[in-house]
Amino acid sequence: MRPAPPSDSSPLRLLLAIVPVAALTVALPFVDHLEPRIAGVPFVLCWIVAWAIATPGFLWVLGRWERRW
Repeated sequence: MRPAPPSDSSPLRLLLAIVPVAALTVALPFVDHLEPRIAGVPFVLCWIVAWAIATPGFLWVLGRWERRW
C-alpha cells in the first residue's frame, strides 16, 4: 500500500472540490428557468444533468492531483 501524499491544501484543490457542489446547489436558483429549452428539455434540467456528468471528471482530476490513483 502506498503512503498517503503530504497534506498540501492548496486553494485550487479546494476550488476543484467546491465547484460541482456549488453548481448544483448555490447556482441552481440562478439557472432555474424553463426557457431556453435545449432539445425540448428545460434549461434547469440540462444544467443538472451536465453537472452530474461533469462532477466525476472534477473528482478524477482532484484524485490524480493528489496521486491517489
